[in-house]
Amino acid sequence: MKDVYLHKLSLRDIKPTAMRLLILRTMMEMRRAVSMADLEEKLDTVDKSTIFRTLTLFLSHHLIHGVDDGSGSLKYAVCEDCCMCTVEDQHMHFYCEHCHKTYCIRSVHAPSVTLPEGFMQTGINYVIKGICADCAVHKGIDTDD
Repeated sequence: MKDVYLHKLSLRDIKPTAMRLLILRTMMEMRRAVSMADLEEKLDTVDKSTIFRTLTLFLSHHLIHGVDDGSGSLKYAVCEDCCMCTVEDQHMHFYCEHCHKTYCIRSVHAPSVTLPEGFMQTGINYVIKGICADCAVHKGIDTDD
């Protein structure tokens, strides 16, 4: 499995270090967009500045993307191998108002919008808010309605 993490770093021309591999592995294992605080809690022996520097490096090499889900805390998610974080690569995110987790919904691309003349789009923030499947089950909410 370590090869998966090495491959992802290699694709983005990022030198693999033990800390970078640890942070990438942790992000991928969490299977959702994570905040800096989430990583600090999960990696309690890792210095906060090391996590921040690693996230900044990952962002600059398009290994991860940032998600502003409206919670007041930027979240980060690992990109697909073919993603270059262009407008065309952007997808929907889902923010659960119960557990406060944010998920990438890669199967739903962000819609294209025709802007007035002179305007240039550089990004899209497409976030749906509601209750995630896990919380719906635990709260007994029927999501088929």
